[in-house]
Amino acid sequence: MRRDYFALDVQNIDWVDGGGDPRKPLVRIDFHGPPELLRERITGTDGELLDAKETDVAFRLQGPIDRADATGVVGVTNRLTGDFVLELNEDADDVLRFIRAAREYGQVSDERDGRYRVEITIEDEPLVTYEKSTFLVYDTEGSLLRSKSLIPSGVEL
Repeated sequence: MRRDYFALDVQNIDWVDGGGDPRKPLVRIDFHGPPELLRERITGTDGELLDAKETDVAFRLQGPIDRADATGVVGVTNRLTGDFVLELNEDADDVLRFIRAAREYGQVSDERDGRYRVEITIEDEPLVTYEKSTFLVYDTEGSLLRSKSLIPSGVEL
């Protein structure tokens, strides 16, 4: 599936730098391609749409993280099969800022259902919403960057 079929919009992260009231970070991923492509990938073997526990969200760098123009690929995968549900290119600074907001939100919030929300839509029509607490960041070699990742305490990887 082509990465340019997706548009990503992030909300509720400015409060971290601006000092406003904490709000759960939100990422909206809108699909602008043949709907059956996304539906097929986001459907489990049972014929139902994957739920939050059946998916993982990660960011894989495409170059050194310390470069000002660092980019990478955001991916949502099927946890059971390892298959990609979707992938899209993003600037590393934007992704790391989102992760920082989710980390801060987790420290000031008493919510137990996630540190951030992912909404996936097809042509602005809701498909799935996930409450997530983990967002893994990998370098170009595939090594986990723990200090950059969002990993809840008590989680073993």
